[in-house]
Amino acid sequence: MLTEAGLPAEYPRLKRPSDAARPSTAIVHLGLGAFYRAHGAVYIAEAMTKSGGDWGIAGVSLVRPDQRDALAPQDFAYTAVELGPEGETPRVISVITDVLVAREDPAAVLGVMSAPETKIVSLTVTEKGYCHEPSTGKLNRDHPDIAHDLEHPDAPRSAVGFLVRALDRRRKAGTRPFTVLCCDNLPENGKLLRGLVLELSGLIDNELKSWIGTHATFPSTMVDRIVPATKPEDIDRLAEKTGVMDLSPVMHEPFSQWVIEDDFVDGERPDFAAVGVELVEDVTPFEHMKLRCLNGTHSSLAYLGYLSGHETISETVADPVLAAFCKSLWAKEILPILKAPPGVDLQAYTGELFERYANPAIRHRTWQIAMDGSQKLPQRILGTIAENLDAGRTPKGLCLAVAAWMRYVGGTDEKGNAIDVRDPLSADLKALSDGASSAEGKVDAILAVRKIFPETLASNPIFRDALVQSYKGLVEKGARVMAKERTDD
Repeated sequence: MLTEAGLPAEYPRLKRPSDAARPSTAIVHLGLGAFYRAHGAVYIAEAMTKSGGDWGIAGVSLVRPDQRDALAPQDFAYTAVELGPEGETPRVISVITDVLVAREDPAAVLGVMSAPETKIVSLTVTEKGYCHEPSTGKLNRDHPDIAHDLEHPDAPRSAVGFLVRALDRRRKAGTRPFTVLCCDNLPENGKLLRGLVLELSGLIDNELKSWIGTHATFPSTMVDRIVPATKPEDIDRLAEKTGVMDLSPVMHEPFSQWVIEDDFVDGERPDFAAVGVELVEDVTPFEHMKLRCLNGTHSSLAYLGYLSGHETISETVADPVLAAFCKSLWAKEILPILKAPPGVDLQAYTGELFERYANPAIRHRTWQIAMDGSQKLPQRILGTIAENLDAGRTPKGLCLAVAAWMRYVGGTDEKGNAIDVRDPLSADLKALSDGASSAEGKVDAILAVRKIFPETLASNPIFRDALVQSYKGLVEKGARVMAKERTDD
């Protein structure tokens, strides 16, 4: 008999360790995916081990029950596996106290969020989960989930809707608000989310908006750890190594960083500093560094690597042409417009980034990183391009990356094979691409999408010309040749 993971039935299922005390719930986390379980949850478990406190985490899956169904039989324990160049190091994490599925029982989610014991509500719902316009940072009032949330106060669907309705319940009950801790890759993520929450609450009740604005806190954060998707063979290999079956392990690189603005309601939080979290007054310099140096080159390598036939980032940077291109982006286009955070050597930082990319144990697929590009490009790449243009420089390498994304969302790779494009705007972008016959036409059609490209950038003739030339080159010469040309420029 085989299990659903293909393992022999004699492997016992992973359980919460008998010596692991079950903490009381003080944190609710929206979007309990692999990243948070390999990053934030690990820090919180370590903080409790080091300094005590009850900071158990109730996870919330906003749509699907998969995570709940996998973790519940394990009493919500799971294995975090560090993928080092010399081998794998597993450890069991038992900080999760429950997993709720919002679409099944929104009342239960609102109940735990509005409970006085809940001090922090954190989020990793990806860029597209905020129901906003990436080019403006404003709420997308036409988003179907936002329209639903305005009409169904007791059964929201969006993350922003849950935050607003839970905070409203606390206000009416005379309970202090919770701290809202955004952990997604968004510029000034706390400030952005605060604006979205205030915008939605203002559509409901101005007194609620005022109360949230006065009493709730939204510290910005910067998170960093590469977490590749877990594959069935990872589950098999882990069971053989540990002798127990975990159907929901997470894989992660050794490196981890978390920078948080120390602005929590009533100062209530785990002892983050004891486990290496950097508590700062302003996270913006750290965030810009990471979004542009790491996320910007990650996305650039994802599109050019995919079009060049590379499956993972480590394979992509093992290609000397694309490795040189990545280093050129840092040297010529990204670092010149960055202000280093206090105590950080940017040259050393990017050198360490390259070593992380090259780690062969991290099979981070280019296709996975390429997802949701319409939501990612504005904060990862377009801001850097705009600042270079303002400084009188044409960032041809980053323009090539944007053109590679434009070709990617057209849905066909360099060999004529179909690309499985995953993006909330995928159908619209493909239609725009298909509707034009020339490189100029395709670039102009996609540049006109204001949800992605702000008018000031889209109307810049230097930017537009660089995109057109890059797109033509990708079609006529291919991604690798164009990457080499841009490196040599």
